[in-house]
Amino acid sequence: MVPAPSPPVPLLLRWQGLLADGPTGILGRHLPLVSGWVLCALLAGLPLVTRSGLSLLIAASGLLWVVWALRTPPGRIGTINGWLLVVLGVAVLATGFSPVPVAAFKGLLKLVSYLGVYALMRQLLAFSPIWWDRLVAALMAGQLLTAVIGIRQLYDSANALARWSDANSVARGTVRIYSTLENPNLLGGFLLPVLPIALVAAVRWRHPARRLFALASFVLGLVALVLTYSRGAWMGMVASLAVLALLLVLRAIRSWPPLWRRLLPLGLLLGGALALTILVTQVEALQVRVLSLLAGREDSSNNFRMNVWTSALEMIQDRPWLGIGPGNTAFNLIYPLYQQPKFNALSAYSIPLEWLVEAGVPGLIAGVGLFLASMRAGLSRRLGDGPLVLPGLASVAAFVGLAVQGLTDTIFFRPEVQLVAFLCLATLAAGAMPTAPDARPDA
Repeated sequence: MVPAPSPPVPLLLRWQGLLADGPTGILGRHLPLVSGWVLCALLAGLPLVTRSGLSLLIAASGLLWVVWALRTPPGRIGTINGWLLVVLGVAVLATGFSPVPVAAFKGLLKLVSYLGVYALMRQLLAFSPIWWDRLVAALMAGQLLTAVIGIRQLYDSANALARWSDANSVARGTVRIYSTLENPNLLGGFLLPVLPIALVAAVRWRHPARRLFALASFVLGLVALVLTYSRGAWMGMVASLAVLALLLVLRAIRSWPPLWRRLLPLGLLLGGALALTILVTQVEALQVRVLSLLAGREDSSNNFRMNVWTSALEMIQDRPWLGIGPGNTAFNLIYPLYQQPKFNALSAYSIPLEWLVEAGVPGLIAGVGLFLASMRAGLSRRLGDGPLVLPGLASVAAFVGLAVQGLTDTIFFRPEVQLVAFLCLATLAAGAMPTAPDARPDA
């Protein structure tokens, strides 16, 4: 019987594997180990290292992926990688047609550098899924220290936190922690995707000390996120943890009778909604912060965002097809031409609007397509077994939380948040590949 011919290698991948038969050397023999420790240093240092330090680690990750790819024969692109190539292609076109191409090129380089980190993460997890536990342990170590520093700020003088207390807000006087990230909204955005990851790690890990470490990371991260008083992070946290709890319950009762498989999740959702309602109505600090969402333009934060959104919509109307180009540098040059007096901004304060501003309608389509492909990849194997099934559910929950927060903020585009999101994306992409030899199935 004649074997079926192997599918042709896509043109984009034909450079991979060119050095597969070359001399190995020390780096070649230990490439996965070196890559893993560089990624661990990057994830642990996200909230702690300076931007220059992060830039060096990001550049090192990209270079390591290039070396690894040159030594590895190409595989299939996959759905998630395909959508990432669409995002990159649209960004290149938007840069070429940008009214400020030099500034947009800086944003494009930043996107490419983040994609290099993603590519190395996906390659490492596909090669050895056990590295997910190590990468997550490093991420939680940095998150735990950041949460402790933030909670410790409650014992500092009130004046130290006063700069984040808006006298013109409905929630004036609220003390908001910001830890090492110097911004409570950024702190909330960083903690948001780590919470479902820490919870899944506590479920997945068997050793008591490791499980205690994951639970401590989850509990202290949850407390710190609440104390940021970031409304977007709060809503994202509720959505993220609700989705994760529902997915874990559906997985745990997959062998139950059909009636109970329908009634128990519904009862849990109703019970969670009731508990949330009681908390909001009985805890004054939560009540004031939630009511500020309904205050409209009477709340200064709401009023600021509404004015920025109005200006962003005018930018989209003038350049609807390819936008102004990627990156905050391009935005900072173009936005002043549209801004309302005294309402300067660094972004559009909404991920969908930011996609439209930077890359027009194609950018929005590419972003939404990538999000939906990620959800499909995580949910398609939710009831199956495999080394990255539970991490995939944590990734789905993290993306839901980031999407909810991203409706009214663009903290997502900061490296402290975006690189955690790329870890989740790499987990989903690697989980869709064949199981590696050293993989162990989830419970």
